Amino acid sequence: MTSEARRSEPRTSQFLHRTTRRVRAFDRRRPLAWDLLLTGFFVLAAYVDYVGDGWKNIAADTHVPGWLVLLLSLALSVPLLWRRTHPMAALTVMAAAGIVNSATGAVLQAAMLQLFAVFNVALRARMRTLLLACALTMVPVVVAVIRYPRGSWDAQVVPHFWALALVCAFGIAIRSRQDYTNSLVERARRLEVERDQQAQLAAAAERTRIAREMHDIIGHNLSVITGLADGGSYAAARNPERAAQALTAIATTSRQALTELRRLLDVLREETPATGPELAPQPALADIDALVDGVRTAGLPVHLTHTGTPPAPLPSGTQLALYRVLQEALTNALKHAGPQATARADLSYAPDAVTLTVTDTGRGGSPDTGGRGLTGMRERTSLYGGTLEAGPRPSGGWRVTAHLPVPKEPTT
Repeated sequence: MTSEARRSEPRTSQFLHRTTRRVRAFDRRRPLAWDLLLTGFFVLAAYVDYVGDGWKNIAADTHVPGWLVLLLSLALSVPLLWRRTHPMAALTVMAAAGIVNSATGAVLQAAMLQLFAVFNVALRARMRTLLLACALTMVPVVVAVIRYPRGSWDAQVVPHFWALALVCAFGIAIRSRQDYTNSLVERARRLEVERDQQAQLAAAAERTRIAREMHDIIGHNLSVITGLADGGSYAAARNPERAAQALTAIATTSRQALTELRRLLDVLREETPATGPELAPQPALADIDALVDGVRTAGLPVHLTHTGTPPAPLPSGTQLALYRVLQEALTNALKHAGPQATARADLSYAPDAVTLTVTDTGRGGSPDTGGRGLTGMRERTSLYGGTLEAGPRPSGGWRVTAHLPVPKEPTT
């Protein structure tokens, strides 16, 4: 092969692929038009064979009436129009015409059109139906061998048998290819549906997470601001210096809340700046002291204790969950415990778990009627395999206990 032939081969192959795709696309869009075109071509060829007496060149009996030859030509070609919708019915009509064709000695070449019907049976019907179609197609051949023997029988039967076998094999191969392609398309469709479902679930989980974070951030900081404002207004007349301190604390808490809220809302932006959003670490156990100091400033006395040695390293997700549970519990106490109430937070470390217990000496009762605070705390603890118990104390007040396991370090 010359270099020019090598260069031209890809172009020829691409041209053939494009032509094949266009023909298939046209066939899918207008199947009837393609069937009429194909059937019309073979009907015209059969009619030309009849008019020009070309059939007499191979006929075993040239004295077959002309009207019968015309009828057989039409019966062997017109049924091709239904070869795809009713292949077995079309083959039955063509086989009946083929039997008459062989018995009369006309031996019209249009009898070979039965192979088109057999191909469509192999492409669309069951194997049992295909075997029946093959047997039906061989009947005219056997009739011709018996009625007009020409040489040995195998010289007349075997070529027809191999032609029939090749057509069946071709039809079965294309059918297998189509089934495989359809299975891939169906699999791709299912994967697309699963991907959409996973995206919806991920979006719902993200919305829940963002709602939980916004509830914790805004709820806690607004409660602290409310407590500071109440204390500041009470001290304004008697101690202006304490009122000024309260206003300063309100400003500081508000700025912290706005900073955390902006950072959270940056995640929701569809377009982020080229420099990216401002990043900062999530709250952890090291920030608990600052959290407790803010609640104390707002007017709720809180006593914080640590028991045991913190396991190292404690996962950041577990630390965030403990921080948010403590934040929500103190926020509820600040809002619902009432005046003169105190709170206590006990953080107990064990080798395999961390337990946080928050109690207050308030009025008791549910501090979260119709809200999301307790639900959010339970979601956070369950997310890390922990448990949360919340309820009133027998002696008055409210208790929240969160128990989170510490993941074991992987062994090598």
